Amino acid sequence: MGSPDQHTELWQWSATELAAAVRGREVSAAEVVASCLGRIEEANPVTNALVEVRADEALDAARRADAAVAAGEPLGPLHGVPVSIKVNTEQRGYATTNGVAALAGNVADEDAACVTALRGAGAIPLGRSNVPAFSLRWFSGNDLHGRTLNPWDHGRTPGGSSGGAAAGIADGFTPLAQGNDIGGSIRFPATCCGVVGLRPTVGRVSGWGPPAYAETPEGRTPLDFPPTVHACAVQGPLGRTVADVRLALTAMTTPDLRDPAGVPSVPRRAAGAGPLRVTVVRGDGDAKNHPAVDAAVTDAAARLADAGYEVEEGDKTVAEPLLAEAARLWLLLLTEDTRPLLRVVEQIGDDAIRAALAGHFAAAATVWGERPDLETYISGWGRRATLITRLQQLLGAERLLLTPVCAEPPFEQDADLAGARRSGELFPAMWPMTSVPVLGFPAVTVPVALHEGLPLGVQLIGGRFTEEAVLDAAQAVEDRSPVPRAWAARGSSA
Repeated sequence: MGSPDQHTELWQWSATELAAAVRGREVSAAEVVASCLGRIEEANPVTNALVEVRADEALDAARRADAAVAAGEPLGPLHGVPVSIKVNTEQRGYATTNGVAALAGNVADEDAACVTALRGAGAIPLGRSNVPAFSLRWFSGNDLHGRTLNPWDHGRTPGGSSGGAAAGIADGFTPLAQGNDIGGSIRFPATCCGVVGLRPTVGRVSGWGPPAYAETPEGRTPLDFPPTVHACAVQGPLGRTVADVRLALTAMTTPDLRDPAGVPSVPRRAAGAGPLRVTVVRGDGDAKNHPAVDAAVTDAAARLADAGYEVEEGDKTVAEPLLAEAARLWLLLLTEDTRPLLRVVEQIGDDAIRAALAGHFAAAATVWGERPDLETYISGWGRRATLITRLQQLLGAERLLLTPVCAEPPFEQDADLAGARRSGELFPAMWPMTSVPVLGFPAVTVPVALHEGLPLGVQLIGGRFTEEAVLDAAQAVEDRSPVPRAWAARGSSA
């Protein structure tokens, strides 16, 4: 994916390259931050990926980082590396707006655990990344912060809900970003913007945050998150390269028993483990893949085979129906857990999120009916446990799944607002994104090719706590996939 030289700006370097250069005193953290701030000033007015940047605060942090280097203090793996933090994640002194105007004054007193971990590793928060209102769309625009554009094509979504995070990496604002994922919110934006996104195993990265509140006309109300947030949502990294994401995962892996899903320690892959078997799963039968999507999967399979993986095509008896059922369960469990939020959305949400959620509920109704009863909901949780066991038995420690990211290339902007027919097409197309959160397994998306000027990626899924194996396979794909950076593809160095 390229390396730094005298012809590249610091904002174009990867996180891995920057961390090594700061540690080796080849560049200063202040120089890195200043370069990224210059790029943000130049390009963010168009892309609108970062919605709050405090340059003086970031430069002060960079100077402290340089003082630590000069003093010979122990340095974390991300020392001096800029990172963005999503506006739905608590960062002390910043409003956790979640893209909602009524939450603009919701200033956090302390950091979420994942932000604490990034700071502890030496990363320097550089800005807050944009989301859709309530972080509940595969698009990233809201009435408070405006719309984020995809640096590759302004008419296509940058993805959501971590669309600002991915677009900011793609446009050179930061080499790393923190995101979260309950339905593709890390992996889909990464693919739309031609970067790498990792959804870790549930419990590996702490999801703990300070107590949350909703500001409604009735006043400040404490929020207790529903079961799907604890069982399906994760915090994780987006990065310019697989190596960047691997480095960030190391920093963010913080066993934390305050997190209801947190684990006390993380199993490690055996040293010297080699390439694994890869099963290709192309579709669930409800959505036909675009030819370019199928071609990207075929290319990735060939590149994995070239790297020594044993690749088998088309498991339609176990893996495909299992993932298809998991995607349908996502429509049941997440939708029903979202239903109590509808009153708040109606009160303080914007028109886009109201319309998008109406489309979401309509899509769920085609599978589960207008109002699934309690027995159906409880049975869904029971079935989820069965599917987790079956998939873990299938994958073990020696198999990965290769899937599309979505049955379509990146959607046109606001496709979910383009009427019932178009909105209803999105959910079947996104089965690779929605099946994984229900099961809680790790998955990474990595760019493979360009199609009509847009990046296309693939997804690799592994058994629980097999992030190293998943990232090894993603690295093999990346090494053989010369996808350019967005700024280079546009024929400019800026």
